[in-house]
Amino acid sequence: MAEGTLAPPQAPPAPPEPPGRRGRWRGEAGRLLEVVALVGLVVTQPLLDVLGRSPDFFLFHRASRVDVLLLVALIAIAPTVPFALLGAVGLVAGRLARAAVHTLVVGLLLAALAVQVGRHVTPLRGVPLLLVAGVAGAAAAAAHRRWRAPGRVLRVAAVGPLVFVGLFVFASPASAVVLPKGHGGAAGVAGAGAHPPVVMIVLDELPLVSLLGPDGRIDATRYPHFAELAGGSTWYRNATGVSGWTPYALPAMLSGRYPALPLAPHYSQYPDNLFTALGGLYEVKAEESITRLCPPSRCEQPGSPEQGLGVLVRESGKLLRQVAAPVDSRIDPEDSYREQTRAEAGLDAAEPVPADPKFRWDTLDDNQPARFTAFLAGLRPAARPTLHFLHLLMPHSPWAYLPSGAHYAAPEDLPNDGAGWVDLARERHLAQLGYTDRLIGETLRTLRATGLYDKALVLVTADHGVSFRQDWQGRGMDAITHAADQVAWVPLFVKEPGQRSGRVDDRNWQHVDLLPTIADAIHVRIPWRMDGRSAKQAPRGDAAKVFYDRPGEPVPITGAVPAPPATPAPDPLVGTRVGEGPAGGTATVANLAAFRAVDPARGELPALVWGTVPASVPDGTRLAVAVNGTVGAVVPVVPPDKGGRRFAALLPDDRLFTAGANRLDLYQVGADGGLRRLTLS
Repeated sequence: MAEGTLAPPQAPPAPPEPPGRRGRWRGEAGRLLEVVALVGLVVTQPLLDVLGRSPDFFLFHRASRVDVLLLVALIAIAPTVPFALLGAVGLVAGRLARAAVHTLVVGLLLAALAVQVGRHVTPLRGVPLLLVAGVAGAAAAAAHRRWRAPGRVLRVAAVGPLVFVGLFVFASPASAVVLPKGHGGAAGVAGAGAHPPVVMIVLDELPLVSLLGPDGRIDATRYPHFAELAGGSTWYRNATGVSGWTPYALPAMLSGRYPALPLAPHYSQYPDNLFTALGGLYEVKAEESITRLCPPSRCEQPGSPEQGLGVLVRESGKLLRQVAAPVDSRIDPEDSYREQTRAEAGLDAAEPVPADPKFRWDTLDDNQPARFTAFLAGLRPAARPTLHFLHLLMPHSPWAYLPSGAHYAAPEDLPNDGAGWVDLARERHLAQLGYTDRLIGETLRTLRATGLYDKALVLVTADHGVSFRQDWQGRGMDAITHAADQVAWVPLFVKEPGQRSGRVDDRNWQHVDLLPTIADAIHVRIPWRMDGRSAKQAPRGDAAKVFYDRPGEPVPITGAVPAPPATPAPDPLVGTRVGEGPAGGTATVANLAAFRAVDPARGELPALVWGTVPASVPDGTRLAVAVNGTVGAVVPVVPPDKGGRRFAALLPDDRLFTAGANRLDLYQVGADGGLRRLTLS
């Protein structure tokens, strides 16, 4: 420019163009990606992780491949939909409103993530954990609002749900249910000798000690049919399962090998097992529950209807609540397993009809377990050797049966551990075991009626036990460490063809010995290496036993035949008649309405009573529960929990109830034994 000339005036800078629709959509898409990433971490990953390690969840619920894939898609996509709709609505709002709503959503999701992380890495639980997680979520949301880096990281992490779905479908134990491989198992070789029919019942979650009386024998008064079975078979009294978890325990029993890898209990993962070994020689009638070890080429699957996607979604929702809760909970999909009744499965009436008038089988049609009914109907002689196999989830929780077979309702949130609660859990377990004893009796009666009893090899056992020791309840590692006698030792009865009298064998039996013992008894050679040894071989030379909380990680356990646990003396008030008594306060009974119209013939009784008492009632206060003027149970008031100051009582005696309206009374028992009647609502 020449010196002395003036520069042309500069135009003022143009104002920035307001963001158009495309810019708003781009920004909203970025915010949605951030939400997708957080939902993946809070919902998709933890839920698919639990379900991926629980293929038995899908096997029990008869889920098809399509059902599983639809569930996975819902878990990955559905939780994000509300946030996407919120963002779409936000497009019509102002920029500041959209930003505020997004920050709030990010903060809430980060707080939910902090709850899960905090539960694993800190001792905080309950309200303190919620408060800390809320502060952490607010701080993280503020950082996200101020700096761009957290948002960029989250947008990259939006690929997470796809990764979690891929791991579930292709790499988790549950992948065997979605993508089953071949099932060519090795067939056994028939040897010289007879090939008798085999009748095998595997019960679930049954400790040996639950069957024992004070003298260490099977309690014939409480469990007459187990005692009958012991009286005509060989009772391997020192028998132990190999794992507290059925998906590992049952394959070990049926393959003769200790659990080595966390595989699905599926024929594609365990191609060599009892069913494939006998399938070439034997007809196989298998009623499995949470396994599918019998391949389609060897046996048909049970005819009960598939339970479908709805039940998978419902039970997955319950699991999510456990995963996201700020308190400890035993996250076990097996808690949802319940045997379908004959009516629910749509089966015809059971045949044959039991003759025992004390067992109201013919008037409790709706309460008969469908799997057992189908098994019982199949116990017939045949020209070809037959394997009759039943895995029955009895007396496994959820506990819902009285010894008579009558069914009762119970809330899902009753604790199983803690003062008072563990005693109630064991009482309910023993009541359901009484019903299981009835089922064993029906099996023995049917075998005798059809002529199979003398000819068959009959085996009755359980895959594992469960601890009812306070503070160590369950089947996990703590229970194994502190109560192995209840978790590992299980009943095992083997009746050989033609056996008439019972005997006891205290050898060191482990459940990997089951298949080699069966093979020897029916003269079939198993063509693969097994870890177990047949009962026809010399016993083990030592008392060492192993147990697997995790496959491939044997835990040494010590001990021998367990002693029966001390049985608390019944409260002297139980069975006594009571009058009105002076009034002494109030209580709430949740199922009070159920007493207004009772129909024992339908097999439904309000035999579990639960509710709350005012905070003024001290912990440990005894409550007497009476029906129609007779005390049926005396229970303590337990320390308050999230459900309040609660109580619950089991009334196992059917004779307390009459048809029609029944009177329920609740009494507070004083230190002097006096009763003060509580007004119920």
